[in-house]
Amino acid sequence: MTIRAVIFDVGGVISTSPFEAFARYEADNGLPDGLLRGLNAANSDANAWARLERSEVDLPTFAALYEAEAAAAGHTIDGLAVLALLSGDIRPAMVEAVRRCHERLKTAFLTNNFGVADGAGPWNGVRADVDVIVESSRVGLRKPDPAIYRLVCDELDIEPHEAVFLDDLGVNLKPARALGMTTIKVVDPDAALDELEAVVGFALR
Repeated sequence: MTIRAVIFDVGGVISTSPFEAFARYEADNGLPDGLLRGLNAANSDANAWARLERSEVDLPTFAALYEAEAAAAGHTIDGLAVLALLSGDIRPAMVEAVRRCHERLKTAFLTNNFGVADGAGPWNGVRADVDVIVESSRVGLRKPDPAIYRLVCDELDIEPHEAVFLDDLGVNLKPARALGMTTIKVVDPDAALDELEAVVGFALR
């Protein structure tokens, strides 16, 4: 098997996971642990979060829908405050891995996001080392829809079996694996980079 491309998720891979911030918000507001992740997972293709990431609703509409979902579960949240939790810290080791991969292979970011302005985003300082960026908010598709994985492969001009894909969520890795991609779940970034080095066959740090 020849790997020709490395595809990186952004939040939870290139930057730290927002789930830590979600947990703090829940604790600070007397909410059950895991409430926000549970809302995001329920009816995952049609909930407020999914619709926002496909650019089907604006921010105020999202906030109203998301707050209504929480209310239906018996809790009160501030939808816009939750959105503000999403900005994580960049992981320098991952940025360096992207750079080294780009020297030898094709590289891409594949991310579920919303309303990112041109030139913005956690990848701003890494853009020169990425061949393709596929954002759910721009293409109207979101992980784990298999169509978005096919789209990024088409943009890279590769077949799925020629790619390795890193994501922090198992639900996003399953369709990629089903299409033939090599997948790496990012829980511990250092362990994930060890796995990626083994797949690509060269040092990333």
